[in-house]
Amino acid sequence: MTNALNQLARHVVETRFEDLSPAAIAATKTFCLDTLGVCVAGTSATSAENIIKVAESWGSGNEAAVIGLGDRFPATTAAFINGFHTHNQEYDCVHELAVLHPLTTIQSAVLAYGSRHGGISGRDMILALVLGVDVATSIGMAAQTSVKFFRPATAGIFGVAAAIGKLAGLDCRMLMDAFGLAYAQAAGTMQAHVEGGPSLALMMGFAAAAGIRAVDLAQAGFTGSHDVLEGTFGYFRLYEGAWDTEQVWAELGRVWRITQVSHKPFPSGRATHGGIDSILQLRAAHGLQADELDTLTLSAPTLIHELVGRPLLPDMTVNYARLCFQYVGALALTNGQVDMGDFCSERLRDESLHALAQQIKVVIDDNPDPNALSPQKVIAVMKDGREFTVEIPHTLGSPQRPLTREEHLAKFQRCVTYGRRTLASDTSERVIGLVDRLDELSNSNEIIQALCPVEP
Repeated sequence: MTNALNQLARHVVETRFEDLSPAAIAATKTFCLDTLGVCVAGTSATSAENIIKVAESWGSGNEAAVIGLGDRFPATTAAFINGFHTHNQEYDCVHELAVLHPLTTIQSAVLAYGSRHGGISGRDMILALVLGVDVATSIGMAAQTSVKFFRPATAGIFGVAAAIGKLAGLDCRMLMDAFGLAYAQAAGTMQAHVEGGPSLALMMGFAAAAGIRAVDLAQAGFTGSHDVLEGTFGYFRLYEGAWDTEQVWAELGRVWRITQVSHKPFPSGRATHGGIDSILQLRAAHGLQADELDTLTLSAPTLIHELVGRPLLPDMTVNYARLCFQYVGALALTNGQVDMGDFCSERLRDESLHALAQQIKVVIDDNPDPNALSPQKVIAVMKDGREFTVEIPHTLGSPQRPLTREEHLAKFQRCVTYGRRTLASDTSERVIGLVDRLDELSNSNEIIQALCPVEP
């Protein structure tokens, strides 16, 4: 039976490491490192400590380690925890065309599954990551409607199943079973995004763990539904509403989606980054100061407004604040940056920030694409009547405006030092070296061990 999902399965099964382009391999190394750093930083975020306590009650096991902490759990539990940690700072890389964070779920699962089996080669890891990203983002890009469910989890789970299925050596039939069994577990609600709760990051962990379970079940002989993308009750019909796979599927094996992934230079919702960048440009070009501002307007596509155009609240949660452009815009204008430490309870209640945030708003432009994140424009009107405009055709960190290697490494090093437990002083240099030669690495566990304290 040939359907959209079968084509994805064949792509996963038939692709070899030798088929990958040098650009795909280089991008995988870049975003593998970025994701590792963000995962370590996530160990110090709100609710992170409670995750470990809850996970300990789910059963013991030492298959895989929690990155940055060293605590050991069954592979599915470690994947869950690492997925949660990677997303809870809103600092994880994003595929803008698909509107999802592919490596958060996929890499968390790949490293945990690899540890269960004594580690995997760097080449196998790269190939699994590339193919997982291809599957998750192809599904996301085929959607023709705005996000209704939390796509990083709902489409992401298929990417996890693809990556783990590749590592497990599944054939097409068994991988189709695994996709069906993954779909049986697929979940993710945008209500968590609206309310700004920690369950948003939990959904990433759920998907990472569920993708491993799907492959385990397929290998045990369980069958799964096979027409779970376009079927009567398939993913596209129920989760998205309208879709078109033709162009995206035609590019399988020719366009490696990992090369389209974007860095997040700031620890806040990606939809805030165009506005932050504009404000920082205004500060640099015109010396713009908070006390000089009358109003600041971010004009952007509908999706930007849906994701971060939310109103400032007097008693915001950390998760809500990261997704509120009024708040992060005020931070950028006041501090000249947005950093992980800006989302502590003291800053969230800062009256001067709240007053400045009230002068900032998000309005919808005339872009007809329901999934567009750019272009964007910021208009700042000063109290003395001056007016400044900054247009952002491509958001900082995107393939069109990538971070430099120096900026990329600086982010990674900052994240490593932000973890809850102290790591060795040479951790950053060791891990950078390991990932730089990932295609030569014999065992992925070297990376995990380098990112864990000697005494967890």
